[in-house]
Amino acid sequence: MASAPQPSLPVLYSELTPLSSVDHITWKGRSMDNLELIRNLHAIPLIVEEFIQAQRWHPIVFTLGDDALPIALFGLNEGVNVFLDEEGLPTPDSYVPAYVRRYPFMLVKLRPDSDDLSLCFDAAAGLLGDFEDGSPLFVDGQPSDQIKSTMEFCEQFEVGAQRTVQFMADLKELDILEEGEISITQPGVEQPYIYRGFQMVNEEKFRNLRGDQLRKISQNGMMAVLHAHLFSLSLMPVLFQRQFDRGLVPTQQQII
Repeated sequence: MASAPQPSLPVLYSELTPLSSVDHITWKGRSMDNLELIRNLHAIPLIVEEFIQAQRWHPIVFTLGDDALPIALFGLNEGVNVFLDEEGLPTPDSYVPAYVRRYPFMLVKLRPDSDDLSLCFDAAAGLLGDFEDGSPLFVDGQPSDQIKSTMEFCEQFEVGAQRTVQFMADLKELDILEEGEISITQPGVEQPYIYRGFQMVNEEKFRNLRGDQLRKISQNGMMAVLHAHLFSLSLMPVLFQRQFDRGLVPTQQQII
C-alpha cells in the first residue's frame, strides 16, 4: 500500500496514505466520537476566512519567523486546551477550525514534477478501514458521496490556505507585525504572568498606514481580517482566567 511523501508532517498527522479505489475499495469510514486528538493542542492553524467567526471565542495571533501563520489559541501554555469537556467534546463557546474538521484527510502533492493534489488520509487515526460498520468510501468502484464531499471540503481548505499565504505575504509587506507580549496580573499573586513567543499587529503602525495601503487592504478584504485579529486580543485575559480557574497555569512564567 503506497504512502504519501512524509518528510515532515503537519500537526495531528502521523501516517499519510493516498486513498485508492484499488486498495480501499471495500473500506468504510467512521466519524470521530470526540476531539481528544486536540486535547493537548493549545494553538491550531487558521485560514483567513475563519477569523471573523473564531475571534468570538479565541485570541488570534501569528507564529514567529519568516513563515509565520495565523493560529487560534485554545490555551496560553503548551499542552493546555481549555475548550474541551471531560468527554473530549468542544465546549459551546468555542470554534473548531477547518484544519481539525478535515482530519483525517488532507490533499497532498504526491509527485514533485506535478502540481496535482491527491486525497490522502492518516492511517494512524484508525477511522478508515475494512470495517463491518461505517460509511462506504467507494460505491460501484467510484468515490461515495461522503468522499466527494470530503474532497470538496479539502479543496476549499487548500484555496483558503493559499489565500492565507498571500495574506501573510501582504502583512509582511505592510511591515506592521511585531513580537507580542502580554502581562496579566492575578489577585494574590505578586509577580505578573508574562506570555511571549507570538506575533501581533502593531496598532500604531496599522493606524499610520498610507492612504493607498489602507484602500488596498479595504478593497481586498484584509481590513476586516486585521480588525478581527485585533478584537480577539481582548480575549487573552479571559483565556488566562479560564485556564487559571482550572488550575492549569504553571507556577513559572512560560511562553505561548
